[in-house]
Amino acid sequence: MNEYVLGVDLGTSAVKVSAMNRDGEIVAQQSYDYPLSQPHPGYSEQNPEEWVSGTTVAIVQLILEDHIKPEEISGISFSGQMHGLVLLDENNQVLRPAILWNDTRTSKQRAEIEDKLGDKFVEITKNQPLEGFTLPKLLWVKENEPNIWAKAKTFVLPKDYVRYRMTGQIAMDYSDATGTVLIDVKAGDWSKAICDAFDIPVSMCPPLMKSIDSAGHVSESYALFSGLDTHTEVFGGAADNAAGAVGAGILSPNMVLSSIGTSGVVLKYEEDPTVDYHGVLQFEYHAIPDSFYSMGVTLAAGYSLNWFKRTFAQDVSFNDMVASAGDSTVGANGLIYTPYIVGERAPYADADVRGSFIGVDGTHQKRDFVRAVLEGIIFSFKDIMDIYDEHDKEFDTVVAIGGGAKSPLWLQIQADIFNKKVVSLTNEQGPGMGAAMIAAVGLGWFKDFQECAEKFVHFGKEYLPNAENAKKYDQLHKIYGQVYNQTKDLSHQLLDYRRENDK
Repeated sequence: MNEYVLGVDLGTSAVKVSAMNRDGEIVAQQSYDYPLSQPHPGYSEQNPEEWVSGTTVAIVQLILEDHIKPEEISGISFSGQMHGLVLLDENNQVLRPAILWNDTRTSKQRAEIEDKLGDKFVEITKNQPLEGFTLPKLLWVKENEPNIWAKAKTFVLPKDYVRYRMTGQIAMDYSDATGTVLIDVKAGDWSKAICDAFDIPVSMCPPLMKSIDSAGHVSESYALFSGLDTHTEVFGGAADNAAGAVGAGILSPNMVLSSIGTSGVVLKYEEDPTVDYHGVLQFEYHAIPDSFYSMGVTLAAGYSLNWFKRTFAQDVSFNDMVASAGDSTVGANGLIYTPYIVGERAPYADADVRGSFIGVDGTHQKRDFVRAVLEGIIFSFKDIMDIYDEHDKEFDTVVAIGGGAKSPLWLQIQADIFNKKVVSLTNEQGPGMGAAMIAAVGLGWFKDFQECAEKFVHFGKEYLPNAENAKKYDQLHKIYGQVYNQTKDLSHQLLDYRRENDK
């Protein structure tokens, strides 16, 4: 009999469910889109029932259209969009729409947390209380919707709610729990000090579990609903970044992830919970038991390139535009781009800074601007990697995924700027792959993630740094590193001007 695991990748706009066999092959995939609600500026909400329905429809399609037999599905696990607040009453009924990771209504609550706890907060959680995280959302509901708060008995995150509906068990895995910024990372438990400071009952915090722990089996009611079999075991799963790191093979301290989507992520496997990045980088529990990862975010990575194409290069294909940068030079003939066009997260945490082209002269051509954008995005990643160097966190391999892994030219630029070996994946599947691997390890198909990765994760061509180019990029990155401090005041003044004149 065939045997499969399902990896459920619960994203912001859609859920994708992948069926994988013991050889790490994707035998079928189904997805289902669901809407995002933005009732006011800065608000971003979803109905949790949409996640359950979407996941169920995708599973039903795997069974009916792809002929995956329910008795062949041994395990299910999850990758979930992070930070989203799902409030439940005493009967585990949803009290209000989920407030998502990209909801920015909580600036006041963020300031309250910083004012009340200051550095102590970062010391406990290893993170800043950013607007996107879950604690500020809890405080917003407490302050603005007291009737709902009075009925709230527990909260979970998006994938945890779907898992509850599958099994009837309430829990949250460690990797997603860190992103609530309610966890005492050193103690490995909910922080009573933070809960007490903001009058949040510790009893609201759900039981904690490891990503590979079993949450039980598919319940009879969900089996009837979905067509699944009650023998199928359901595992904790992980936050999307943790699952994505597993799916990309980031399983040891010598490896760093370079991920270019709309935003960009630099993520490193960590073994030492005592390392202190002072909240400049996010620090989270990994999906791998008793380990961690740190990460920094560039807000406009792929978005920078999309913006440039939309604005200046509509007449050429995306691939041709990127390839044209090969006709420029290292350093784009003396042109530097800073990708701060929607503000920046790491290492500056400045929502009001804006981007720049520095060094423009009359000889520059479009290809130089394209090259500068490609290089500027990677320079912003190098800013994050330099923090690892400052903390003596050595690594020798960068795994590139997303848009930056689709161009040989851009992969070589990464190798030269990072001055490290860069590899891509031949079977890139992102967090969904990690979710399937969690189920496979949870079932005991493999003794650990390293053994699982040998079957599931396949690396492609290696790109090694060109020594001469690396030396030039080192000089250029030193110049790039000065641009933020020398332009931030101008950026803020210009943004204030726009706000005044846009009224």
